[in-house]
Amino acid sequence: MKVAASSLRKGAVVDMDGKLYVVLSAENIHPGKGTPVTQLNMRRISDGVKVSERYRTTEQVERAIVDDRDHTFLYQDGEGFHFMNPETYDQLVATPEMVGDAAPYLQEGMTVTLSTHEGAAIAIELPRLATFEVVETEPSVKGQTASSSYKPAILSNGLRTMIPPYIGPGTRIVVLTEDGSYQERAKD
Repeated sequence: MKVAASSLRKGAVVDMDGKLYVVLSAENIHPGKGTPVTQLNMRRISDGVKVSERYRTTEQVERAIVDDRDHTFLYQDGEGFHFMNPETYDQLVATPEMVGDAAPYLQEGMTVTLSTHEGAAIAIELPRLATFEVVETEPSVKGQTASSSYKPAILSNGLRTMIPPYIGPGTRIVVLTEDGSYQERAKD
């Protein structure tokens, strides 16, 4: 299915020369003079090689037919990451290369959207927010204002983030899965 290059977004899968690529970022550039272009940063699904392509915004790109379905994350082992389709109970194994930066955010029982092409997982979309426990952080300094200063913390998934000074170890917080930034205290 041919689509305009300017309509592609993050997570879209394109077919170039018989190879599948997942779009990591898409940016439309409108220079003062000349033709507007779309800059696509992509990862080749077969071997994980990252490529950068530039198209005129009106140029047509072949979009691959992919099946996007919700799957439940089960566990990770030497084979890879195991997911289950909650409707058919079919299990699917995704490679660590395909999961990539999303790996630390995966929690047992989490529902994610997996894109599959001919039965193989090719892209993953996490929920926007995830809840983790603060494992380690610096003690708050008396007299520090809560509005302007954040302190570093290590979460239960091993990631580092910046949190407000009034939050201590053992507190569950909600983070944005795009960049791991603190959003709010967990309400549970």
